[in-house]
Amino acid sequence: MRVEREGIGMGNHLPRRVFVGGLGVGALVLGFDPAGRAWVAEAAADSGPLERVPPLDGELLVDPGSREEAADDYGHMVRHHPRAVLRPGSVSDVAVMLRYCRARGIPVAARGQGHSTNGQSQVEAGLVVETGTLDDIRVEGDRAVVQAGALWSDLLRRTLPHGLTPPVLTDYLELSVGGTLSVGGVGGATHRHGAQVDGVLELEVVTGAGHRVVCSPTRRADLFRAALAGLGQCAVVTSATVGLVPAPDRVRRYQLRYPEVAALTADQRRVAADGRFEYLEGSVQPDGTGGWVYVLEAVAFWRDGSAPDDAALTGDLSHETGTEEVDDLSYLDFADRLAPSVAYLRSTGEWYDPHPWWNVFVPGSAVDSFVESVMADLTPADIGPTGVVLLYPFGRPLLGAPLLRVPDDPEVFLFALLKTATPGPGAPTPEEMVEANRSLYERVRDLGGYQYPVGTVPMSEDDWRRHFGDAWPDLAAAKQKYDPRNILAPGQGVFPR
Repeated sequence: MRVEREGIGMGNHLPRRVFVGGLGVGALVLGFDPAGRAWVAEAAADSGPLERVPPLDGELLVDPGSREEAADDYGHMVRHHPRAVLRPGSVSDVAVMLRYCRARGIPVAARGQGHSTNGQSQVEAGLVVETGTLDDIRVEGDRAVVQAGALWSDLLRRTLPHGLTPPVLTDYLELSVGGTLSVGGVGGATHRHGAQVDGVLELEVVTGAGHRVVCSPTRRADLFRAALAGLGQCAVVTSATVGLVPAPDRVRRYQLRYPEVAALTADQRRVAADGRFEYLEGSVQPDGTGGWVYVLEAVAFWRDGSAPDDAALTGDLSHETGTEEVDDLSYLDFADRLAPSVAYLRSTGEWYDPHPWWNVFVPGSAVDSFVESVMADLTPADIGPTGVVLLYPFGRPLLGAPLLRVPDDPEVFLFALLKTATPGPGAPTPEEMVEANRSLYERVRDLGGYQYPVGTVPMSEDDWRRHFGDAWPDLAAAKQKYDPRNILAPGQGVFPR
């Protein structure tokens, strides 16, 4: 095995074992039956030819519970059942098993928190690598070395005692670092710092050929570019070195209302351009009368008791006066602001309803007319009782990862319909929501927009070629070089097996 740098990990203190859960306590997985395409336990070892599994630091599981869990995601619509689940005890486990699977043509999917919505981290009759056991974090000056299974919430709580924070956080913090870096990672600070992938200084990955490699903008740069926002097609991210910035003590959050989309986006453009706010997002909410109200959400950071000047920050904006909502929070409470809502949705069971999400990047030149036309036809029932509509901008020059596909326009807007298909009289079915997603995707694509591929939009191989556009040749070359057996991330459907 070629190792260019020892990875941080857990390999020195976990026992070397390969267990089959559900087949008896401590039942040993001996290998893979190439004829039956199944993992074989000790009790069934005499049934035919057996290709033995190498010793591992973690666990290889084939019990029904582990396999069933790995066949689900936040979408709760697609179910592809793996034959086995790896919970690695070290990065070496990932490399060993990818080499093993490559030699036998076994498809592999990496799974962090399973928060995708269309089976992206699933694999039928293959191996799921659950990265959550790889969660070490080291803070080193103005950067952190963090394993792929660590959550952004964990990273933030480790960096705050040093007065530091990742520059860009997703709204929901309970996502794995490896997961968001494999798709891009956008949030309210993207208008200042780009996407999360733009803050990565170095990666450690395991390629589809089973090689453990360190890459960066100056070292194996082709692999670095293929891994960031590369949808897991060429390598499994196992750790990342990410830059950090000073964290505030407190924040002041402003929520400003607008009667129409053009008024909202005009002010969003203004404040994004002059940088007065450290965080900038927007949403569209039901107005209670069958229409919609447009909301700008902006946050100013502050330290040392020096509170923001409200008049200087909002006095020249065109929101509806008298409707402002302003509150002060600690930085951690703001960053983790979704936690109470998530707890509520889990308690009601709505967290486990289907979530056919739709996330796209819209050219700034087309955003007003496109959003206006979509919202004119959309009803609250179309997104579900706990659905969310997001709309916010960032500058195209800040986005440097070639595989994070965004419009060729100076301004880009994220437009997201985060739907929940809660059953009820007259409610659209999940299938109807997915069909609507595809129709809306085709409309925005024809305007020069792109899907942000965390949602639920059926895509063919031709769709993916069109999606990646001029980046397709480099991605295809990296796929051939680093995953020559095409075993990685089949759930995306980018390179059909």
